[in-house]
Amino acid sequence: MHSLIKFNQRPRVKGERKVSYSQYSMYQKCPKQWELAYIKGLRTFSQSIHTLFGTAFHETLQTYLTVMLEETAKKADELDLNKMLLENMQKEYKNAVEKMGDHFSTKFELSEFYEDGIAILNWVKKNRARYFSPKNDELVGIEVEIYHPVLPENDKVLMLGYLDVVLRDKRTDRVRIIDIKTSTMGWNKYQKADKLKASQLVLYKEYFAKQYGFDVEKIDILYFIVKRKLIEGAMFPQRRVQEFIPASGKPTRNKLVRSIEEWIGTCFDKDGDYNTKRQYPSVAGKNNKNCKYCEFKDQEDLCPKVNRIKG
Repeated sequence: MHSLIKFNQRPRVKGERKVSYSQYSMYQKCPKQWELAYIKGLRTFSQSIHTLFGTAFHETLQTYLTVMLEETAKKADELDLNKMLLENMQKEYKNAVEKMGDHFSTKFELSEFYEDGIAILNWVKKNRARYFSPKNDELVGIEVEIYHPVLPENDKVLMLGYLDVVLRDKRTDRVRIIDIKTSTMGWNKYQKADKLKASQLVLYKEYFAKQYGFDVEKIDILYFIVKRKLIEGAMFPQRRVQEFIPASGKPTRNKLVRSIEEWIGTCFDKDGDYNTKRQYPSVAGKNNKNCKYCEFKDQEDLCPKVNRIKG
């Protein structure tokens, strides 16, 4: 780990409350789901082929980038990435089944995702010069930890997150934070317009700068979206990688930080404990969109359908 990162890691302190961006995102969509999942502690561990593949692919690509940037591109290209991806997928599947107590995929589905992963890795290796430069890019860190207080007046609640890849351009001294996303066919215009989806890196940019002492105006952020599938029969060249850079200027960051501070100020007390006196409304959203993947959607005793706010 780069010295700029290593010596600015924040140690854990007993009594601190760790929150995540995914918690904030859940709360923004439906406060009731967040209450049930976290305040009442009713969330359960679940895994899917998509999350399994995402974790395994992350580890594989991160290893490739580490060798390429800290050693040589030649050594990176010599890595058996196919074997590495397979072993990572097998490890993640075994761990998930042990936790869940049941299988959640099939050999056919696992094989399909594995073959898709090989296709992505081969494409990235062939086109790596488009995105990475062993000559100019310095690897600051992989899975760089963000652990930062959300409210200045409350040091008991801290945001915990991890940055997939952090690079520094040796020529300009600019830092680039990269979030690797696995996707079926990339992000469409609606996914790009989803502020909750795109704002995670915006927040991490703000907190990374504060925690590690970087100039926030010299930090760039990028979603590195890899596609499992391409359009069949397309008459134009297709790339396995889609790059997306969300707006992250000062007004955008300030608005996001205020929203997260409001969440913490409303839902936690000064000691970091949950605010159990507050009412947390159920928000189904337009066409019950927020309920689609909610594990409590069919539990009338916990979240009666009649109480759900639509629109």
